[in-house]
Amino acid sequence: MAEGFPHVEGVEHSWVDVQASEGPLRVHLAQAGDGPPLLLLHGWPQHWYQWRKLVPRLASERTLLMPDLRGFGWSQAPGHGYDPLTFVADAVAVLDALEIERVDLVGHDWGGHTGMLTGLLHPERLRRMVLLNTPVPWFRPSLALVDQLPKSWYALLNAIPGVGRRLHERSLRWVTHNLRRSLVDRSAITAGEAGIFARRYRQPERALAAQQLYGSYVRAFTQGLRDRPFDALRLTVPTRLLFGVEDVMLSTALTRGWEGHADDMAVEYVEHCGHFIAEERPDLVAERIRSFLAA
Repeated sequence: MAEGFPHVEGVEHSWVDVQASEGPLRVHLAQAGDGPPLLLLHGWPQHWYQWRKLVPRLASERTLLMPDLRGFGWSQAPGHGYDPLTFVADAVAVLDALEIERVDLVGHDWGGHTGMLTGLLHPERLRRMVLLNTPVPWFRPSLALVDQLPKSWYALLNAIPGVGRRLHERSLRWVTHNLRRSLVDRSAITAGEAGIFARRYRQPERALAAQQLYGSYVRAFTQGLRDRPFDALRLTVPTRLLFGVEDVMLSTALTRGWEGHADDMAVEYVEHCGHFIAEERPDLVAERIRSFLAA
C-alpha cells in the first residue's frame, strides 16, 4: 500500500484493475461505510479527498465508493483518455470490476458531467443521481451565456499546451488559488487542505492530465454549441442538480436547457455558496443526497 493518503476516519484504500476503453487501467479507490453502494466522482483540481466532509455524514447508511479519475489523485496516469467520455467508460469498468450492476451516483464538476453522460449513455447502470455545480449538456447560445466567458479564463490557461502543465507542476499557488477563490466561506477549504490537492500535480504525468482534460473542455464546449451531440438523447435517470450560485468558474446559464430532455430532473440554486459546494455546505448536500436517494 502506497503511503501518503490524507487521513479520513473510516476510509480504506485499494486499487482496482479495470479493462477500460483505452486499455488496462489501475484505479485508486477510497471506500467507507456500509449499505447500498454510492459512487462519488470528483472534479478538478481535486481527488477522492474532496468527499472528506460527506464521509461521516453518509457512511452509516451507504457504502461510499470514491475513485480517483484517471490521471488524478492516485489513479494511474497513462498519458491519454483525459476526457468525459473516457471517464464514463472508466466508471462503468470500475462497476464491472466490483461486480456492481446498478448504483446511485454523486458527482461534482467534471465528475458531475461524467455522471450526466453516464446517465445518458448507460442509464441501466444508475438508479438516481445528485450532481453538484455541474453544467448540463443542452445549454444553447444566448446572451445569458456571455456571463461564462470571463469565468473561463482559468480553463483556457489550463488548456494551453505546455502552459497548463507547467502551471500545475511548478506552482502550488495555481491550484490553491483556484480552489479557494470560488468559496464564499474561505474556511471551507483550508490552505493545508488545498495543498493536499495541489501537491499531486508535482508529478508531471498528472500535470499533463489536467492540461489535456481542459483541452477536451475547449473542444467539447465549441462542439456542443455547434453540433448539439446530446440533443437526441433523453435523461431517464432521476436527477437533482445542486448549484452554488456564487460559482466563479461556472455560470448558472450552463444549468439551463435541460427542460424537455429529462424525465425527472430539478435544479436547486444554493445562495451564499461557491463552486465547491460539498465542502462549503456539507450538511445541506448530505441532507439532499440522503432524502433524494431514499425515495
